[in-house]
This record gives sequence, structure tokens and C-alpha cells, in this order.
Amino acid sequence: MGRAVWKPLSIGLLLISLIACSEAERGQPEPSDEAPETAATETPRTEDGLYALGREPLYMTFYAHYGYYTMPKWGADPSSAWIRDKLNVHVKGVSAEGDGKLMLQKMVAGQQLPDVVWGERDADLERLREAGLLVPLDEYIAEYPNLRQWAGEKIINLLRSPDGHIYYFPNYYSNKPYGNAGFVVNKRIYRELGSPKLETTDDLYRYLLRVKTMFPDAVPFETGLAKEGQGIDQLFSSFKEDNFSFTRYFAVANGERMTSIYEDAGFRESALFVAKLMREGLMTQDALVQTEYQVSEKLMAGKAAVYASADPMRMIMTADAELSKADPEDGYFFIEPIYKEGLDPARIYPGTYNVLGWNAAAITTSSNNPEAIFALLDWMTGPEGSAVQMWGPPGEDGYWNGFKEDGITPAFTSKYSSDPQGLAEIQALSGDMIWVGNTGYLDKTKSEYEATLPDEDQNWATYWQQNITWRSQGDATPFIKLIPPSSIEEGRIYLKLKEIWLAARAAAMFGRTDEEVLEVLDDAHAASVEAGFDLYLDYITKRWQDNLRVLNND
Repeated sequence: MGRAVWKPLSIGLLLISLIACSEAERGQPEPSDEAPETAATETPRTEDGLYALGREPLYMTFYAHYGYYTMPKWGADPSSAWIRDKLNVHVKGVSAEGDGKLMLQKMVAGQQLPDVVWGERDADLERLREAGLLVPLDEYIAEYPNLRQWAGEKIINLLRSPDGHIYYFPNYYSNKPYGNAGFVVNKRIYRELGSPKLETTDDLYRYLLRVKTMFPDAVPFETGLAKEGQGIDQLFSSFKEDNFSFTRYFAVANGERMTSIYEDAGFRESALFVAKLMREGLMTQDALVQTEYQVSEKLMAGKAAVYASADPMRMIMTADAELSKADPEDGYFFIEPIYKEGLDPARIYPGTYNVLGWNAAAITTSSNNPEAIFALLDWMTGPEGSAVQMWGPPGEDGYWNGFKEDGITPAFTSKYSSDPQGLAEIQALSGDMIWVGNTGYLDKTKSEYEATLPDEDQNWATYWQQNITWRSQGDATPFIKLIPPSSIEEGRIYLKLKEIWLAARAAAMFGRTDEEVLEVLDDAHAASVEAGFDLYLDYITKRWQDNLRVLNND
């Protein structure tokens, strides 16, 4: 079968829109582990004509477009070590070094993009696509089995870009509710304070006051990385029914239009609440500057009374295992979403899901063998790749040992339930390298197996997903792909609006009075209008309504 040959295209357009640094600022990412120089050989293929993963070494560089993320060393955890040794895959991470936008600028300026860019399906990745620096995946999706089978036509079609091609391999896609966003409570502190009612925002405030008094060495409310919206977005959800986290759009749905978030009553109330917690020392004082490592240290030491984020599960499951190992009565538990008195708790969503999932992986035209990389991603999103990454290497001494007769369902071993801490440690490490997670497969297989176990043997994370988080996430599928490309006026306006938003969110958090907080929001709204807010709102309203028409006609 024919294979396209991908060549780097002109990056002039992208340099105009993306690069704002001087020649002195330009640099290169840390050199990757280079593949050894070898003579060209014929590409190994299976009987079906697909790339034969594992028959030759596969070297690739991987860049995550997040300032806070650094890829764990490939091969240092059991899952990636198995992939390295069994499939001869070698991955070199490129760090954003704390500033994803600047690092991407440097890589584009130096004309040295990594093989894979992983990040939000947002303006930055779209600029790469518009400049012809991403590889279309249509041909591979049609030929390789897993993404096509597990995502289905609806999700695949929603991935299509305006030019009709698909460039993004989705992560954690699913056609059913999923997600881990919510509120977690420290068992020991809660118990010692008499296990009070903790349902409304008033309950939460009173509880945090008591924590501050009785446990002065603890953080009453831990936000995680508030600069990414963690914690404070969950509090926003507490003040607004049917809130689908529109902070990323600086707008909320209002009837059939998207309108300014700064004028939304629920958001304004939440901003006042956050500032009040900050002023009174009831939340993390360094919420905007702390690192994930610092957050993890507090959780592991049991120093956080209440913790909220878009994904508390990742760090909490390890912290819970560590604390409960020393004392079975210690650890953490999820609570139902916090809500303002008078609102319908069934319509409060601390997090959202959409059928396309969270973020996406894109293969750049710098890759020497994009098909081999796609073959790896497709394997990772299939049953074997998913199982290896989520539950570690297969084997009699592992947590699963091959598949049942259907070739899909893992044959879990007794170690799955007898060693929850070991499993949590594997997942805490490999979770940072699940780049194309198959939510439907993972959730279904683990839920079906967990249902056969007694309550005390069920996996901690799965238990709380089934009982709290999965049913308290809102379906935000109609609001996907709203951000305009930077090549049009609305896209340039969006970039200005984002700067205004980030500055206003930080200033409001540290408002000394309610009046000061509201003034910050009013000024941000006025500045946004001056920057072209109305034109941008018209654009995202139309995209939202277009999505609704597509979904309703499905």
C-alpha cells in the first residue's frame, strides 16, 4: 500500500503568529537521545501491511505543552520499562521548563520540533496545524484498528479540523460520563472535628474555620495549581447550576448566547468566596506559585483538610494508600459536590467530560517515521497497551496475567486486591504517561471486575469514581472546539482576552475587600470589551450552536 512521505513545510506563517522572542532568546530544547546511524532498511510490516511494532527500535521525542509537566524518565516505572524492553520503544521527554509557550516558540524558531506534541486542543496546537507542521492521521486511523474501534465514527468526525483532516489523537475519549474532579476530605481531621455536615458552601466555610483553629499546621482548603484553575474552578461550580467550567472561554452559556463571565452572578459570588478564603488564611496562600511536588508533599503528610481540583485522584490515591498503611482509619474520601444553599445539588458539576476527552497527541512533520509513532499510539489506546499502562506488566506475579477468551478483558490476579498500595504506586507513575487513554475500555473492565469483589477489597480509586465522581461530571461536549484560530481576528482577540483573564483572576483572588474584588471583575469586563469581546462572543456562540446542531442530528 502507498505511504505518504511527510516533509517539513514552511514555518513562516507560524513564526509571524507564534514567535515574539529576539534572536538572543532563541534556543533549542535539550538534545534527545538520538537513534543510532544505520543504513536504511525496509519498514517491518505485519501480514496486514501495518507497521510491525517491536521488530525494530523506535526512537521518538515527546513534548508536553504544559509549564507544570515534566515527563517521568522513560523506563523508570514498570509500565514504560515493559514497553521499552518488549517493544523496543525509546522515548525522550522534552521539558517545557516551566513555560510551555516560550518553549514552543523556541522549538519552532529553531526548526526543531519534537516528534510528538501533547497538549490541549487549543490555539497553540492549532497554530502548528495551520502552519503545516502536523501530520494528517486520516490514513492511519482508517488502517489501524484500535482508535477506529474504540472511539467510533462520532468521535472521529468531531476530531476533524476545518480542512477536513484529523491531526489529533484524543486522550481519555469516551461516550459515557467519566472524570475525577471534585472535593476530597482528610479522614483524620474530619473525624476529630466530629464528622460535621459538609454539603453547602456555608458548611464548607464553617468547617475551614474550625480546621484553622484546631489544626494550625494544616491547610484548610488546598487548591493544587490555582494558576491552572485548580480548586477555584471547583468552587465556581458550587455557585452555579449547570456550570460547564467556562472559565477557559471567559464566558458562560446564557440562553442561546455565550456572555461575559465577569458579569455572571455565580462567578462573581465564587470570586468573592475565594478572596474571602484567601484573606482569612483558609486556603493555600501560595496557590498561584506552588508546584505539584509541593502539593503532593502536603497530601502525603496529611496536611490538607479539604482538597479540590479537576483531578485529585492522581495524587490522592497514593497519599491515601500511604496514610492508611500506617493507620487504616487515616486517609482521604470524596464527598458529594459542594453547593450554595438553595441550588439543586444534582445540577452542580465540579468537573466536566466530553466525548473527545481531555487533551490530544499530535505527530509533527519533524518525525522521520510518523506511521511507526501512530502505530505505538494506536497500540497504547488498545486493550494491551491500556492494560500495561494502567495495571503494570502482565504476568503471574503482576496485577493481571493476559486476557480472557475474548482477548479484551484482563485476567486480573489476586494481587489486584491484595496489594492496593503497589497498584496505586504504579498508576501514580504511569498515569503521567498515559497520553492516549481509552476511558471506555479502562472504566468498563475495572468496574466489571471490581463488582465481583467484596467492598473491602475494591480499589480505592474505582470505588469513589463509581460512587461520586463519574456521576457528578457535566457533559460539555457541545462546548468543544470553540476557541478561534489565531489566523483570524477573533483568534487574535482571544489571546488578548486570555491575558486579561489571567491577570484578573490573580488580582481578584487577593482582593482585600468585596468591593475591590468586584471592581477587578468590572475592569476586566471593560478591558475585554475594548479588546473586541463582543466579536469573540459572537464567534464562540456560533461554534457552540453549530456543535448542538451536529449532536442533535446524530
